[in-house]
Order: sequence, then structure tokens, then C-alpha cells
Amino acid sequence: MYTGNGKGKTTASLGLALRAVGHGMMVCMIQFMKGGSPAGEHLAAPMLAPYLTIIRTGREGRVNRDNPDPEDVRLAREALVLANQLLTDGKYDLIILDEINGAIACGLISVDEVLSLMKAKPFNVELVLTGRNADERIIAAAGLVTEMCEVKHYYKVGVAARQGIEK
Repeated sequence: MYTGNGKGKTTASLGLALRAVGHGMMVCMIQFMKGGSPAGEHLAAPMLAPYLTIIRTGREGRVNRDNPDPEDVRLAREALVLANQLLTDGKYDLIILDEINGAIACGLISVDEVLSLMKAKPFNVELVLTGRNADERIIAAAGLVTEMCEVKHYYKVGVAARQGIEK
């Protein structure tokens, strides 16, 4: 799992995906709450097909954490159902659930549902979760947890997200 308030959680999971693809492994990344404009990984994934598949879910824009839209809930639940199917169908060696911790924190899916998914993981499949605000129970259930800690970020001095670096 990659969590914490620092930059690099999705980037780290994509680095792991690239390493796995280099060894001929089949990788699927399901991105929760990441509708909208494509980022660099969405443009690169077809170049690594059929080894890397990225499935984007969610609407464009941010989810209202205090009052999530029913459509956000529906899309996150569909993504969770898909994750459960892909986890057990035997096609993928590595499954990345990008921003799933955020989906939990926003109330789109529950901790118990994600814990059940983690328990259902076959031994031969690697499962990576990303996102800020990881629940303590998920941290306890994970085999490896890396926390990204922001020390300094150029956003705070007005530098916008740059193509190819943050998006």
C-alpha cells in the first residue's frame, strides 16, 4: 500500500506496474474517482498492451466528502465489483486499486468491503492499494505499507500541475 499526504502514491504504483510488465506479468490498475482528462499513464498504457490495462472510474471533478453524489457512490461500487472479479479471474498477476483509500474516506465504499477483497486475494496475485487517509484496519491487514510524507511541494508557491510530471 502507498498512502500518506505526500506526492507519489500513484507514481510509485505505476513504477511497480512497469517493473512487473518488464517481467511479462499482466497488470491491471483500476483508478477510483479519476474520471476527466487523461493523464500520462492513460496515454502510455496502450503502448504496454496487452500487459498493462488501466481502467478509469469516476466523474470529472472532486467528490464532495461531506455529501457524495449518488453517481460517485454508484461508480465506486461498480469499480469495487470489478476489482473483486478481476482479483479472482486469474488473468492478472498484479492489481492496483488506485485511490481506493480516498474512495473509503469519501464514504463511497466501506472499509469492511475492502478488507473482504483483501482476504479474497489469491496467493499468487499481488494487490496494491493507494490513496491518502488509509484506514488503520486496512493498514493492519496489508503486508507492506509505505507512507509518502510531504516535506515540501511547489504547489504551495503556485506552481500548477505539469503535464508528464503530475498529470
